[in-house]
Amino acid sequence: MGSKMKLVRSGNVQARKYKFAALITGFFLVTMTFLVVSKPQSVVISNFGYRTSFPAARTGSDNGLQGSHSATYSGGLDALNSQESERNDGKDEGEINDISGSTSKEEASTHEIKEESGPKSSNHVATNQAATHIALPTASNYSILEHAQSDSSIVPEKSGEQVQTPATRKPLCNVSYPRVDICDMNGDIRIGANSSFVMFVEPSATEQKEEWRVHPYARKGDQTCLNGVRQLTVKASSEGPQCTVSHDVPAVVFSIGGYTGNLFHDFSDLLVPLFTTSRQFNGEVQFIVTDWKQWWINKYRVVLQNLSNYPLIDLAAGDEQVRCFKQVTVGLRAHTEFRIDPRRAPNGYTMVDFARFMRSCFSLERETPSTIEDLAARKPRLLLIARKWSRAFTNSEEIVATAEELGYEVVVEEADVSSDLARFARIVNSCDVMMGVHGAGLTNLVFLPANATIVQIVPWGGLEGIAMLDFGNAAKDMGLNYVQYSIGMEESTLTEKYPRDHPVFTKPLSFHGRGFHVLRSTFMKQQNVKLDVKRFRGVLWEALVHLIQ
Repeated sequence: MGSKMKLVRSGNVQARKYKFAALITGFFLVTMTFLVVSKPQSVVISNFGYRTSFPAARTGSDNGLQGSHSATYSGGLDALNSQESERNDGKDEGEINDISGSTSKEEASTHEIKEESGPKSSNHVATNQAATHIALPTASNYSILEHAQSDSSIVPEKSGEQVQTPATRKPLCNVSYPRVDICDMNGDIRIGANSSFVMFVEPSATEQKEEWRVHPYARKGDQTCLNGVRQLTVKASSEGPQCTVSHDVPAVVFSIGGYTGNLFHDFSDLLVPLFTTSRQFNGEVQFIVTDWKQWWINKYRVVLQNLSNYPLIDLAAGDEQVRCFKQVTVGLRAHTEFRIDPRRAPNGYTMVDFARFMRSCFSLERETPSTIEDLAARKPRLLLIARKWSRAFTNSEEIVATAEELGYEVVVEEADVSSDLARFARIVNSCDVMMGVHGAGLTNLVFLPANATIVQIVPWGGLEGIAMLDFGNAAKDMGLNYVQYSIGMEESTLTEKYPRDHPVFTKPLSFHGRGFHVLRSTFMKQQNVKLDVKRFRGVLWEALVHLIQ
């Protein structure tokens, strides 16, 4: 009996030992399962100097971000914000390309944050300027954008850590615009006289090797034009020449080479972009000029003096000065031909603002055309722009007589490069209607009073699109009434040079694909206009109706 009791007690003890072991084992398995499933990154085996690594699951859609547990995008966090702004500002100019990748591999540098010692998880972040990509740690797409908008120097947190990366500035120049390359710089900028360099000086610890070659003239891609424009080198460096003169105002650097001397290009390539770029400074801006032309500066001196309170600086003056600025823009903001896009212009400037500015520069009296009450005391004035060499009116006297029959007082004037701009501006401003064949002389429409009428006569050759691009859109943007008249075949002197079955008459659009030089030599240089006054009479009447409405 005693031996049986001993066997039962020993059996019970053994059973309790097995139950206790099973309980401990089960508890351990449940605990480990919970930890692994709920917080994989918290499992750290630190006693042996190792840590476990678990790939994080993707959250939501990728939205173009690469990798399962790292996201990449071009240019770093600062670039993300600046590129997004450029997309919003410049949708009408086509897709904005990534320009950061133009930095050469030889100039690239890599910044890396070393892993800290200790058991906490840390992030490895590298910025490679050659590839211009920055790898982010595991994070949802939402958190990446959220951090990008709040602080571009902070990488999203991981396991309670916050890792600082060197701040990445945006590139010095933006070459993505189709019409012009623009370099905007804020900091320590040094420009040496008689030099082709504009140097952005930054500490060696933060220096990003960068170099751009730009033509500061608003006709990008036109090599014939740019042959007359000095190329400048804009670069970042940790060292620069010693400053001899320090300026407290921003600087704008531009060229007066290119097509200057043609009235249309003077305005489309220079004066309108210069207004758009510098008007925001209210005169407190320094102009630095390349390809100096004294006659051009003399002609537009009153405009330049109304944009800047300081004498122009000739970049090729030959002196030994090194001029230092805190803000510099190289190149002029140009959107399209002879126009301003208010969505992209500082302060929302428009062509109405530009026209008002031009009238104020020359102290022109009339802001609006004649009213019905004015017309009771005098006749409406019609300005006919005459031309000498091509696209000239061959029956000007007949046109004048027809206009006078309708009640106009007609003024015939020719606008050429040597004309007194102030005198001509006063003549234009005194008129209610201005008419002329497509050409540079129509640029004087900027001096017309608001709500006046401009009549553009389009020569034969399918030039309606060019006419609208150069002057029609600008006239409408300035608040002018715009009338476009396309001549018929019999109103062109090309009938004296070509038979009626020639492609010039049967297929004029076929010349457009053969290059602008062919188009120009065929339909612009060789052609004059003999208006059918009976047909054109209705156009003159339409312009008159605009005045009395």
